[in-house]
Amino acid sequence: MKADSIRLPFRTPVTARARGFASAAKRLVACALPSQCALCGNLSQALLCDGCDAQYWNEPRLRCATCALPLAASAMRREREDLRVHCAACLEAPPAFNDTLALADYRAPLDTLAVELKFRARLAAGEAFARHLHARFEDSDLPAPDVIVPMPLSRERLIARGYNQAWAIARPLARMMRVPAHASMIARVRHTSAQSRLDRETRRRNVASAFAVSRDVRGTHVGVVDDVMTSGATLDALARTLKLAGARRVSNFVALRTPKD
Repeated sequence: MKADSIRLPFRTPVTARARGFASAAKRLVACALPSQCALCGNLSQALLCDGCDAQYWNEPRLRCATCALPLAASAMRREREDLRVHCAACLEAPPAFNDTLALADYRAPLDTLAVELKFRARLAAGEAFARHLHARFEDSDLPAPDVIVPMPLSRERLIARGYNQAWAIARPLARMMRVPAHASMIARVRHTSAQSRLDRETRRRNVASAFAVSRDVRGTHVGVVDDVMTSGATLDALARTLKLAGARRVSNFVALRTPKD
């Protein structure tokens, strides 16, 4: 009898039992040793305490349905039969993407979570962002995407950081929405300068032709996930690449949006 044909039936239940014990142990440790709330510092068994979790995600903001830029009531504009409001810039020069859902403005205290996720590998922040993005989606009239992808990092940045913070949001969000997620469907083929250091026009030039699509997206609705949206130039460039590859619709799911470009 070949060695590789021998079955050891006791391994599977033992392994499953060990994993169950490990999971239970982790839950017990979490209960016995609560951590601090990431925003207020109070004791909390979750990333945020109940008070902060209830307070900071419910920002009463009117936003452009296309780019999620905060709007004043006087700036509301609609187009024909579209009941959604849009900013003047998106009506006059529509970006390649169709919709953007954002949780809140990029400002204190929630900007702390984005920084912790992006630079300190606090991946629990990604789960929190995903949970609230899913709730925001459920309250919207947007159709579910066919697939969810993270904003990709260049190979150089991914090696330096060790993880993609957008994937830390995209993966749990896709699970909650019950749609597939692909970490590598979009590749960043050009290493670009950090967008935060550039003006609006330079940002557009910086990300031109920066992406490539590795799967068939013809006729699909693609959901793109990112942690922070500033000018929207990077998301616009990615959406343009997807549309050129045949995508029918591109919707952005971003954790935080800067109040002004």
